[in-house]
Parts: sequence; structure tokens; C-alpha cells
Amino acid sequence: MAVETAIFAGGCFWCMVQPFDTHPGVISVVSGYTGGHVANPTYEQVTSHTTGHTEAVKITFDNAIMSYQELVAIYWQVTDPTDASGQFQDRGDNYRPVIYVNSKTQRQIATDSKAALAASQRFTKPIVTTIEAAQPFYPAETYHQDFYKKDPMRYAMEESGGRQAFINEHWSDQTSK
Repeated sequence: MAVETAIFAGGCFWCMVQPFDTHPGVISVVSGYTGGHVANPTYEQVTSHTTGHTEAVKITFDNAIMSYQELVAIYWQVTDPTDASGQFQDRGDNYRPVIYVNSKTQRQIATDSKAALAASQRFTKPIVTTIEAAQPFYPAETYHQDFYKKDPMRYAMEESGGRQAFINEHWSDQTSK
């Protein structure tokens, strides 16, 4: 088994778990915080916009079954890569879209994928998702983990806040889930 990790920020972490969690080769998806300057931040601290963190997911995967390149492709299909100020109804720096890379290989894959997406002209606006070096990742509180399973009705409301319509509009020719 070739176990690796990937870290993606794309708005509310509740909506970033299920699209990855359901794929073969994905071992776990943990909601959490990364990219900030406070150790072990709480949800309240992160949402106060004073810690610099983004809500993100840390995906542990078997690269022999699910490649990093495939994970990045899924990431593009579940975020708005043209919105640097948040994602859908979730606004603010803690919801900005970021691919956090753990290695030169991941950086190259993410950079090439971003360039290919931009060249595809699938979007009329520029691709603004940043690619940044991974920083310490802090798991979110227990009640945030696997939220789509714990509270499916509230999760569905969160998903319907523009995310699903955006995905349908821009990716109807693909399958992301």
C-alpha cells in the first residue's frame, strides 16, 4: 500500500468530505483547519477570521488505487476555482480555495492540472485557486467530522446553497461523485 495524504480547502469542510470519502482507495477524510498561525485552533477562532486558517479536508489515500491526480480532478469538480473570497454561500478567507501540497510531485501535478483547467476555458473567469505548501493540519471538533452522515438534512441544505447548481452548470459532462 502506498499511503499518502492530500489537503484541500474549498469552502465549508462539511461539503468537502463526501465527494472524496466515497471513492475506492480513500482511507479517510478528516475535516480540519490549516494555513494559519495559531496552534490547535477552535471553530470559533477560525470563524473569527483572526487565525489565518482555512477550513480544509485531509485525505489519506492509497496511491496504488486512487492517484493524487484523480483527487485533484475531483477537487476541481466540487469547488468554484474562480472565487478567491470564499465558496458559494460561505464567504471569507477561511473558506478560500487552496490546494495544499506535501511534495514537489504534488505541486507539479496540481500546477499542471490548474494550467490545464485554465486552458480548457470551462470557466469564463480566471482560475484563482492557490497552490501552497502544506502547513500543520489540525482536526476540527468531533461534531464536524463526517457531517454528511451525522446530519444529512442539514448537509443537503448546505450543499444546495449554490454548490450543487454550480457543479451541475460547469461539470454536467463529468461525474464527480
